[in-house]
Amino acid sequence: MPVIALMTDFGSRDHYVAAMKGIILQINPKVTLVDITHEIASQDVFHGAFVLRQAVPCFPPETIFVGVVDPTVGTPRRVLAARYNSRTVIAPDNGLLTLLHRDADLQEIRIVENRRFFASSLSSTFHGRDIFAPVAAHISRGVSLDHLGPVADHIEILDLARPRLNDDGTLDGEVMLIDHFGNLITNISMVDVSAARTPRHHLEVSVGPHHVGPIRTTYDDVANGQPVALIGSTRMLEIAVNRGNAAQILGVTRGDAVSLR
Repeated sequence: MPVIALMTDFGSRDHYVAAMKGIILQINPKVTLVDITHEIASQDVFHGAFVLRQAVPCFPPETIFVGVVDPTVGTPRRVLAARYNSRTVIAPDNGLLTLLHRDADLQEIRIVENRRFFASSLSSTFHGRDIFAPVAAHISRGVSLDHLGPVADHIEILDLARPRLNDDGTLDGEVMLIDHFGNLITNISMVDVSAARTPRHHLEVSVGPHHVGPIRTTYDDVANGQPVALIGSTRMLEIAVNRGNAAQILGVTRGDAVSLR
């Protein structure tokens, strides 16, 4: 049975997600619907891009993903249907595909223009219901991407800060995301950390004015209430507080400096 996985910033209190599911089920009642999350921070395209990057590889091949974080809905921004690693993602062309596009194997990408696969009437504020949902449902019934529109020769890519590896082997980055637990996910990857480590340096992590210490393996490697740096499940350097909320306790926000010295 085909799987359609949904990710939006719609929240769960209103009708928006239910409306999308209803449209999908009208077109293909046999589809399996999965909620990735509907709690993406409102209009936060980077947050959506990060969640998509983490979630998509965990699903089986041929899963169809619908990502709707779309602050420019109703404008001339394009809708894309892209195939990465045998999985299809439908998203607005606003940077939401940035991290998947960077890390996954692109097989095909199309501009969704064929109104045959849209709702009969279009709202200027709810393309999730009127475009994204019906297009995903039609794909789940076997419509190929080449029926949706022309090949896209470029897409919008977010301008993301990159960590800096200094000549002395130290590393500078920043907090790029704060998760549900208050953990600080940085833009420094496991590969970056490996490049920064040299026999001449015992590098320790700091965030903002706070010294955290060396990179450890688990949260419980420090006492309760103490900060800890580790490589998390995202393969990025994270800073947490054991049994606590690092963002609140350390007073850190997105964009704050992180260093390995």
